[in-house]
Amino acid sequence: MKILYAIQGTGNGHVTRAREIIPLLKKEHDVDLLISGTQADVALPFKINYRFHGLSFIFGKKGNVDITETYKKSRLKQLIKDIKSLPVSEYDLVISDFEPVSSWACYFAGKPCVSISHQAAVINKKAPKAKNFDPLGKVILRSYAPSTSQYGFHFLPYDSNIYTPVIRAEVRQKEPLNLGHYTVYLPAYDDERLVKILSKVENVQWQVFSKHNKESFHEKNVWIRPINNDEFIDSMSKASGVFCGAGFETPAEALFLKKKLMVIPMSGQYEQQCNAEALKNLGVPVIKSLKKKHLQKIADWVSNGKVIPVNFPDMTEKILKDIIEKESQDSTVIKPLKIKRSDFKLFRNSNFFKILEKTSFRLF
Repeated sequence: MKILYAIQGTGNGHVTRAREIIPLLKKEHDVDLLISGTQADVALPFKINYRFHGLSFIFGKKGNVDITETYKKSRLKQLIKDIKSLPVSEYDLVISDFEPVSSWACYFAGKPCVSISHQAAVINKKAPKAKNFDPLGKVILRSYAPSTSQYGFHFLPYDSNIYTPVIRAEVRQKEPLNLGHYTVYLPAYDDERLVKILSKVENVQWQVFSKHNKESFHEKNVWIRPINNDEFIDSMSKASGVFCGAGFETPAEALFLKKKLMVIPMSGQYEQQCNAEALKNLGVPVIKSLKKKHLQKIADWVSNGKVIPVNFPDMTEKILKDIIEKESQDSTVIKPLKIKRSDFKLFRNSNFFKILEKTSFRLF
């Protein structure tokens, strides 16, 4: 079977999952790879057939998504050209890990698109949802990369089409140790804020992996290191705890390695707010931001935090085989994910959509 596997390049989670999935797909199928986005720090050691700028949400430095920078770094006219030019009809199956070019190309071509991603699990009605009212966040999660079939990964199998996380081989093979330090990955905060807050929790070594600095340095008890895949895994596997954003892959790997975990969901990022709710239900402490008022909670976690037991078996190959078998046998043409009129109005009324409109780009 000829498969197009498309990967979202915003953040590292999609890419680290792809590093596990691609070799399994290539065992039995002819696979072309597509990646779009500009924020990943982890490389893909495979031939990339299509590389697009895509549409990335840019991390800010104060715990949020920077909409202004997202707009400045977007190339929306190029995005629509890429969508129109992608030859999705040449493939027997298109798999998208929350990747917009392939998803919208399939949408406009009337071709089925299979979503295999964490986002597919988050939008499932049975998965935990953020308590904060965020209708625009829901719309973006539904509409950013539309699909005809959804299979998701989450912290628990909340539904029949939701599976536990894909844990990469480098992490599965690590023997967890506890050398006393704490591994930190909070890319939505700048190094100055991280040093200012973390240094106040004394008698602890903080090993911070930063998107904002290319050189290593330390101030007081905070060590800042540029992101390096192998060094990050090594630090995490030997840590006493992991302090990170409420993404998916890093919290999942920390839990798998039996590390106590604390998370901060990114402000204005609905998916991370939902992840935080799921983690809170498991017993993981969640704080809203990296501010002085939360210092006591951080200190209490360092002193008294508990490891949350999880079961993440290695079932990725079986899951992929089951999905591909089901999708290849299903001859029913499923209509693309329906975008509601109310969804369209929310986009039109949002500042983000108004910015998009100025570039003459139309999502629908």
